[in-house]
Amino acid sequence: MAEHVQTIIKNRIGFVLLNRPKALNSLSLDMIRAITQALSAWRGDPDVNAVVIRSTSEKAFCAGGDIRFLHEAGHATPKGGSALLEDFFTEEYALNHLIHHYPKPTIALMDGIIMGGGMGIAQGGPSYRMRIVTERTSMAMPEVSIGLFPDVGGSYFLSRTPGEIGTYLGVTGGTIDAADALYASLADVFVPAAQLPALSAMLESTAAIDIRDAVRTFAAPFQMKPDSASILASQRTLIDRHFRHNDVPTIRLSLADDGGPFAQKILALMQQRSPLMMCVTLAQIRRGATMSLAECLRMERTMVRRCFEYGEVLEGVRARVIDKDNSPRWSPAMLEEVTPEMVARFFNPAWPVHAHPLRTLDQPRQDH
Repeated sequence: MAEHVQTIIKNRIGFVLLNRPKALNSLSLDMIRAITQALSAWRGDPDVNAVVIRSTSEKAFCAGGDIRFLHEAGHATPKGGSALLEDFFTEEYALNHLIHHYPKPTIALMDGIIMGGGMGIAQGGPSYRMRIVTERTSMAMPEVSIGLFPDVGGSYFLSRTPGEIGTYLGVTGGTIDAADALYASLADVFVPAAQLPALSAMLESTAAIDIRDAVRTFAAPFQMKPDSASILASQRTLIDRHFRHNDVPTIRLSLADDGGPFAQKILALMQQRSPLMMCVTLAQIRRGATMSLAECLRMERTMVRRCFEYGEVLEGVRARVIDKDNSPRWSPAMLEEVTPEMVARFFNPAWPVHAHPLRTLDQPRQDH
């Protein structure tokens, strides 16, 4: 296993422990490979009935992909081409697909920061997943702030949130808490952080056939009512009204006409984002609403190739993470300068269908 991923089997449960605390568990290629290796081995193992993915740190479940590595690899050759970069996204998206279709109960303990790539390994498939949040949960798909788009299946799971919540989260890159995550159907149960040691002890001793039932019973006394605690719930009507539009300039105009404090806060947030990538993200989420997860991941794999060719993400990472001047020079700089042709470019096929790196995602798998 990789240095930053620990695995252990206890009580017929496979535990994947993300252990890169100084980087908030940002995913490296080695970490992606280690998680994939463990899940692949346990998939057909009769001595493993379920999987739990969690962090060894209370600060973060996973803050996303290792964007310092992505910045370095993206500069390795002209137009963002790099074999390591290609491998990173191909293998990360294949891991997202593996988790989504995993045939055993899979629990993600989303304590602390969870963003980007962390969401990709936590959302999982609706048939077998369970997603736990705590009062320390801080969740976002903030890619538009670094000139990227909400990938790792974001076009699938954001487009399936209630109303236009996923559109709002993707286009603005806004952060939500535990109550919001529950309301947005991006989490399933709440457990107070102080109860996590007791939860771990329960998992390591339970005789439940399905550990999700044991978790629900354990968490039952602590459940919050997300409708009463959630900002998303209180602003749902506004979010749906403004983000139902199919182009970002109209969304911005609708927000500007609102005049309320929440609308103005959203406008200020959007002012910091890449104009181009907000438009690309909106198109991505609209497309993803009618696509399978495999189709979404193949689309996103093409999109990420185009992103590094275009270079917006390299500038965004430079400004936010490398130089930390927080003054990205977006291209185009103004929302009014973004054209439909610019947006369409991100969806143009990068490979022939038979050569797409994720072409085999939805083919039947044989376990031996």
